[in-house]
Amino acid sequence: MSKPSFKFCDRQVKAMFDKEENFVNRELSWLKFNHRVLEEANDPEKPLLERLKFVAIASSNLDEFFMIRVAGLKQQVESGIDKKDPAGFNAVKQLQLVNQAVREMVRLQYWYLKKILGAMQNHDIYVSDVDKLSVSGRQWVEEYFYSTIYPLLTPLAVNASHPFPLLTNRSLNMAVLLSKGKEELQTAILPVPKALPRVIEVPDQSVGKQFVLLEDIIKKHCSELFCGYIIKDIVPFSITRNSDLLVDGEGAEDLLAEVEKSLRQRKRGEAVRLEMARTNKSFLKEFLLDTFKMVEQDLYEVAGPIDISCFMKVIELQGFDNLRYEAIIPQIPLGLKDAENLFDVIRENDILLHHPYESFMPVVNFIRQAAVDPKVLAIKQTLYRVSGNSSIVRALAQAAENGKQVTVVVEVRARFDEENNILWARRLEESGCHVIYGLLGFKVHGKMALIIRQEESRIKRYVHMGTGNYNDITARIYSDMSLFTANEKIGADASDFFNMLLGYSEPLSLRKLVVAPVGLREKIKELIDREIDFAQEGKGGYIIAKMNSLLDKEIILKLYEASSKGVKIDLIIRGICALKPGIEHVSQNIKVRSIVGRFLEHHRILYFANGGKEKIYLSSADWMNRNLSERIELLFPIENSEIIARLKNILHIMLKDNRKAYMMKGDGTYRRVYRRGKIVNSQQKLYQEAQERAGDADF
Repeated sequence: MSKPSFKFCDRQVKAMFDKEENFVNRELSWLKFNHRVLEEANDPEKPLLERLKFVAIASSNLDEFFMIRVAGLKQQVESGIDKKDPAGFNAVKQLQLVNQAVREMVRLQYWYLKKILGAMQNHDIYVSDVDKLSVSGRQWVEEYFYSTIYPLLTPLAVNASHPFPLLTNRSLNMAVLLSKGKEELQTAILPVPKALPRVIEVPDQSVGKQFVLLEDIIKKHCSELFCGYIIKDIVPFSITRNSDLLVDGEGAEDLLAEVEKSLRQRKRGEAVRLEMARTNKSFLKEFLLDTFKMVEQDLYEVAGPIDISCFMKVIELQGFDNLRYEAIIPQIPLGLKDAENLFDVIRENDILLHHPYESFMPVVNFIRQAAVDPKVLAIKQTLYRVSGNSSIVRALAQAAENGKQVTVVVEVRARFDEENNILWARRLEESGCHVIYGLLGFKVHGKMALIIRQEESRIKRYVHMGTGNYNDITARIYSDMSLFTANEKIGADASDFFNMLLGYSEPLSLRKLVVAPVGLREKIKELIDREIDFAQEGKGGYIIAKMNSLLDKEIILKLYEASSKGVKIDLIIRGICALKPGIEHVSQNIKVRSIVGRFLEHHRILYFANGGKEKIYLSSADWMNRNLSERIELLFPIENSEIIARLKNILHIMLKDNRKAYMMKGDGTYRRVYRRGKIVNSQQKLYQEAQERAGDADF
């Protein structure tokens, strides 16, 4: 006889599991993720230029972390907010811990950069000081300075009659300390021209590829700009500013105007970090800290160039393919290769695509075909992030020009893509599309395209949903899922979804889809509760959940409850994870792993054993409060048995990864998975399987 099933009430769960020692701080968890990204730069098995790319990626990630997360913590301190996070840290403590972790990360970052640049010399690629160039190289640099750099330079004096200039976020500048005889020291700011490349190739036939940095050329010739003065010190520096958009969600009558206003403010937000090249003199450091009203904790002196992402030009060097990954060719499954009409194929069966291993072009062609198909009456689509030269946006514009009814929800608050999205939205409007610029109070993050087609005597709806953006560029480097379906109930739900977004329709009880913020959290908890029931009935509850971040406290407490009742839980969390695994009587049945490899793990896949009647869902949402409570998100079921089997296989390959996977320990730190038995690199394996599905495998 099975045991009686019971679940704790929320109050009991909170009392048992809601303890500070059971949670990892969000900011420290993110920094651990970025450390895993940085460690890819120290992998000797990785091609050399790919290692350089990971140093640049980690640097860029850290910039955004300061612009948003550190800026937010500083605002809390300045506002006197003393609220603790689930791990028990207030903002002051978090800033202290972040400072310690970042300093170690920056030290490693520049150590790895030095190693990589040194190793590149073995392949005739040099990033050199100007003084170390050959005679002909120095002559070329001097000519380049006078002909190209000098006309763009504008030295700015700083004194009683010349106030300190406004320096925009992340711009590179040089602080200059000057003297003239016995007069007191003078200071000046020299902005480094944005119009010129940071990394400049120097023609020199005596070496392979020779590069110098723009700021080094300027520094070498700086005396030309301050005639009559002695340069006592010159130091490159950059200011990172608070870049979080503040849009008045209550009073904004025109969301677009509010976003544009906030974008202008972003350039001059409060300074949160000062980066300087290392110097043994203190005057300029103290001068800049005082000017920006910052303290020593905000200063990061670096042993190399500021903003390592400048090396992306070197990474893309022609003629050095042996120092990069072998190019992968996104595959097209056999069933789609010769398909003249996508709608005919989708009508027969649901189609799953796994990017970047499988091509994103069928998604683009879905919209392109709809744009020219005389049977298509209307297209409705959400856009969160699109590429700079978006094929999908052009297809939507063409559809409107061809007389289709085209409605597009463009999220103009997609962080750091706001200007790009506003540009595309206006072009869509000019083409005749009806454009909605997001919703007040909620970011539209769910990914859906609905095509309404007249077929014989009835209307047929075709739907695409995905875990990633409608972006043909990121689809080559982010791992995501695309689902095409002509399922009648999903099509009806898609219509209701857009009616909810576009009009005054109240959130409905949908047939198949689940939408945040009106029901997604409750659905997740319901699915976890069901696994608890099966575990207590002796039927072995089991959950696999893959996503980018796990932070929502309510969901974490529910997972702790499930673990304590015997549910086995495998979590594949790329980035932030506030849950701690392996705690006795709390999370002893939970394992957390993170995969960091060539491609950015981005898909959200949920598997529930469901007592043998397995359920699998794909989603646009991570398990974070912002996704479940403050965004429009989608969760959609997979009901095709072949696709279910395929997704299970994908998850199990990831769980076997012992090349690019890290396991989280009970203290919140990570260790690489040991290479026991056969080596499994999940990303390589999944590409091989995509080749097999396309009939192109050569093994």
